[in-house]
Amino acid sequence: MLQKEKAVLVVVDVQGKLATLMHKKERLFENVIRMIKGARALEIPIIWTEQLPDKLGPTAPEIVEALGDAKPVVKKTFSCCGHDQFLYRLDSLNRKQVLLVGIETHVCVYQTAIDMLASGFEVHLVKDAVSSRIKGNYHLGVERIKDAGAKLTCVEMALFEMLKVAEGEQFKQIIQIVK
Repeated sequence: MLQKEKAVLVVVDVQGKLATLMHKKERLFENVIRMIKGARALEIPIIWTEQLPDKLGPTAPEIVEALGDAKPVVKKTFSCCGHDQFLYRLDSLNRKQVLLVGIETHVCVYQTAIDMLASGFEVHLVKDAVSSRIKGNYHLGVERIKDAGAKLTCVEMALFEMLKVAEGEQFKQIIQIVK
């Protein structure tokens, strides 16, 4: 099970015009923002990436607003693990459970998940907070990530799993986030 003390949220490349072309874009944006807000409420570190922002554009403004003062890791590789700064940030957190959200499921999210699994991380794909332009590619990406050994979850399942109890200030915050 997910444990907030062992988890990190990785937000992959929700940027530029490409982000606006995603299958079920509204659901994607809403759920990525919910995961970010939930991670903040549960005090889970967040790492976010941008793929060639000079070419693809910056992260969507509503996502940046939710992220607050965090700074992105700018990368050229499809896998986040192909960039030293990302690996440094991830390793410095000393957390082995990774919640993955972002785009595209069958490219950057997929390759990141595969590399993380190979490096011994426990990958949790937040299925309702990832997408691809084409529905079939989304489903193929999810299937391949699961077949490689990742666990599938959704925003509410992940947040309540880490919360553990239905009481306290964090519970009140999470309830407001998932409404």
